[in-house]
Amino acid sequence: MEFKGKTVADAIEAGLQHFGIEEKDAEIRVINEEEKGFFGKLKKEAAVDVERKLTGGRRAVAFLEGLFEKMDINAKAELVKEEENVEINVIAESSPSVIGHRGEVLDAFQTLAGAVANIGNKSYKRVVVDCEGYREKREDTLVYLANKLADKAVRLGRDVALEPMNPYERRVIHSTLASHEKVTTISEGKEPNRHVVIVPNEKKPYAKRDFDRRGARPYGGGRDRNERGGRDPRRNDRRSSGFSSAPREPKRKPTTFGTYLGNSNSMKNEE
Repeated sequence: MEFKGKTVADAIEAGLQHFGIEEKDAEIRVINEEEKGFFGKLKKEAAVDVERKLTGGRRAVAFLEGLFEKMDINAKAELVKEEENVEINVIAESSPSVIGHRGEVLDAFQTLAGAVANIGNKSYKRVVVDCEGYREKREDTLVYLANKLADKAVRLGRDVALEPMNPYERRVIHSTLASHEKVTTISEGKEPNRHVVIVPNEKKPYAKRDFDRRGARPYGGGRDRNERGGRDPRRNDRRSSGFSSAPREPKRKPTTFGTYLGNSNSMKNEE
């Protein structure tokens, strides 16, 4: 916004008072300096352009709204908090278009907003982009999932691997089970397939009678060959499929008399 004054300093002061900010919070550009005529008389006033300096959070908000416009998404970003961390909330006409599958689109917006907010910063400031309370709902779901799968790991006595998650969601799982007395958690794999594994403190040996070498339960409800007294009738007995292991009797060729008789009958009918 342009401001004028007898001097450049006067023009700048007018701009700062208009926005109610200090000079360190403003972006100032001198349009032209004052001009004086004869005897020091003011010939032309000074003019400056003064704008409120955009903080990292405000830059991120402006960037997101520009991105929504290019993507043809009817949404608005608002700066909720800008202290140690930056929090931005998105209000959208269609929240799924902003959130995406399991928050993948929202995470992408958050990554870009974080990069824009930290341009020129000496220390990194974390940026969180939310859409209509999705982050809190997702966190509640992850906490429930972590406790449920921890109970499963203890009950079965073996590791339970979760689906791949982003770093934030993995931290939720780790922090939820950090104080659990019967399990520990580790992260395995590489991005984007890095995932959390819940490890029980007391592991149970695998039951050989319940699983074959491929990890699948054998036929017969888990009973082994000795319990069935030999082979599995459903797999090895061909009679159950309509086949027999007994030798087949050779087919008897029809007698010449029978063939001749049949032909003679047909000839009589034609006559």
